[in-house]
Amino acid sequence: MSSPAQTDVSQPFRPRARMLQLLGDELIGSARLAVFELVKNAYDADANEVTVRLKLASGQEQTIAIVDDGEGMTLDVLKSVWLVPGNNHRQKQRQAQIRTYRHNRLPLGEKGLGRFAVHKLGNRISMVTRSQGSDECVVEIDWNELIKADFLDEAPVKIKVRPPRVFAGKKTGTRIEVRELRGTDWNRGEVRRLHNQITSICSPFQESSSFRAILEVPGHEPWTAELPDVSEILKRAIWKFSFKLDKGKFDWRYEFRQVPGFKLDPRTVEKSGDQLKLPSRYGDDRMEKKVVADESTTQAIGPVSGEFYVYDRDKETLQRTTNVQLLTGYLDETGGVRVYRDGIRVYNYGEQGDDWLGLDLRRVNIPTRRISRNIILGAVHLSLEQSSGLVEKTNREGFVDNTACHRLRRIVLGALAALEGERQRDKDRMRDVVRKPDDLTAARITKPIAELRKELDRQGVRELLEPYVAKIEQDYQNMQETLLSAGMSGLNLAVVFHEVERGVRALHQVITEGTEIEEAARQAHDLMHLLDGFAALLRRDSKKLHDGKKLVKAVRRFNVPRLRHHQIQFTCPLLEEDSDDFQSRFVFNLVLGALNNLIDNSLYWLRVRWPETSSGNQPPERKLYIGMSQDFEAGPAIVVADNGTGFQDDEPQDLVRPFFTRKPEGMGLGLYYANLAMELNGGQLVFPQPGEVELPDGFDGAVLALLFKKIK
Repeated sequence: MSSPAQTDVSQPFRPRARMLQLLGDELIGSARLAVFELVKNAYDADANEVTVRLKLASGQEQTIAIVDDGEGMTLDVLKSVWLVPGNNHRQKQRQAQIRTYRHNRLPLGEKGLGRFAVHKLGNRISMVTRSQGSDECVVEIDWNELIKADFLDEAPVKIKVRPPRVFAGKKTGTRIEVRELRGTDWNRGEVRRLHNQITSICSPFQESSSFRAILEVPGHEPWTAELPDVSEILKRAIWKFSFKLDKGKFDWRYEFRQVPGFKLDPRTVEKSGDQLKLPSRYGDDRMEKKVVADESTTQAIGPVSGEFYVYDRDKETLQRTTNVQLLTGYLDETGGVRVYRDGIRVYNYGEQGDDWLGLDLRRVNIPTRRISRNIILGAVHLSLEQSSGLVEKTNREGFVDNTACHRLRRIVLGALAALEGERQRDKDRMRDVVRKPDDLTAARITKPIAELRKELDRQGVRELLEPYVAKIEQDYQNMQETLLSAGMSGLNLAVVFHEVERGVRALHQVITEGTEIEEAARQAHDLMHLLDGFAALLRRDSKKLHDGKKLVKAVRRFNVPRLRHHQIQFTCPLLEEDSDDFQSRFVFNLVLGALNNLIDNSLYWLRVRWPETSSGNQPPERKLYIGMSQDFEAGPAIVVADNGTGFQDDEPQDLVRPFFTRKPEGMGLGLYYANLAMELNGGQLVFPQPGEVELPDGFDGAVLALLFKKIK
């Protein structure tokens, strides 16, 4: 039997007519975003102004009209561009650096999908458009009829060409009117949110733009009339921070303004050519070693600048503030950091529910220092021409999550950390005025422990690990009671909060990741050991006689891999066999922790001053020194010195304050812990002045000393 003859069939895709409507629904997340997209289209059309008019009179058909005075469209453009979904003519214009005639703009659009916004809003669309020297073109689309056709090529759209009526004389532009609205109840709250959204298309932080968006709601003017003036809100910010990062150079200006009811002088700090310290990486392995920004950090991003206006919602501050509800309501509604390219907003950064920088999580971890979304109004400015690596998502909700986007987050968080470092000084001054202790409560520990127990239940290992968790919880409670009875509440308890919370969360992560039960048990054991170390602070006769060499040998043993990894030249004459030694009474593990904290700081600031170089090249020489000194009258000391950045303008009393740090992700408890540990052991943490202790040549960075009590 012969086999059937082979048949080749060529069949193109035939989209269904309803596909365009489906795309409009799926690609555009909300009616407000749809209007926002049409406003952006007016910007691309080189308009001076666009007006959004909502007609919501009861008893009449509700409509939305978007009218601009841009360049309009000819019949050819309508046929070859507007009616061709996915047309990339705007992308070609941007790539060829073809700017508009009137305002010298690069187009924002690049995918040819923004026009689907009209299909999101309603079933009947009427568009009138006119280009210079042309007649008007009128396009009518009735989706009720259009989607009755099976396929798109069977559902033609009619275009009428007529003498100008809407755009008479020399006028040009586009008017889109949408009827039979669907999906959105345009009530007072939704209209107010739309107003905030479309008027925020241009940055309120920069000089007046060549583009303006207006919202009109005839008959409902009071709905938007009482909305606060943004410029007045900005004037009420207590802190202002502006910055620019370009080619690795970080310029910034910090302002602490006069606070009503506080007898505090304003303060301004300004730096040019500074280093931007970067937080941990966001998915880019090549960036992992970088702790400071360089020219490669802004590759495919271009210069990054911005402004942050920060407010204080502490009770004592709000009591001295007028129109509190207006201010807090505005911050709740619009707080956050927005992104602008060429002065036009990139949606949806800074919208409610969008925490692209993770500010609220940072705030939870360090509430007294970090800035959350509801106390900041901020903007980040980018150049459209130079930020080619930042590609907007098809659904118009931010940038594609690529390497450039990860680096942008690191840059902005680094700038925020610079602000937080200066702001902490003034927050401390404000607390001193009202004598407010830091709000550190047991909830910081009980909540993570409760979350840990839930995860143990979910993983089915509660029975195995509950004894560890119960012991950790009980030990912590005992420690808290002991510290409180000893008069060591508040900030001294912060050290315990810091270390125990970190340990509980690390254990939680191990459980969540489904690690072997033995590893989870080891984590729990280490955490209990940590609590035992803190308990030693107050136990009688906990201090024993120890050698200085023994302490330094232990800290070297713990840090050898880190020193090797970061290519640190380590100098320690104290460990030479014929070197002098000393003895003192102290709790060994706690002082070892203090010394480790000093080394942690040195390793970080050495990398800041001497950044990683490209592969194949050795980094500049990083030096760390640990030695003994008998130059202090109070007793022997272990001196730690490096050739890092040093403490610059920071004073010792600030450096040992809890939560004061210049690291982007620092807790601000390292030096505080070292100082506390030494004081509780009868010694102190000191910051020697140049020449006060003898050092080898080349150690021109930070110098600290753990000063021990003499043995009588």
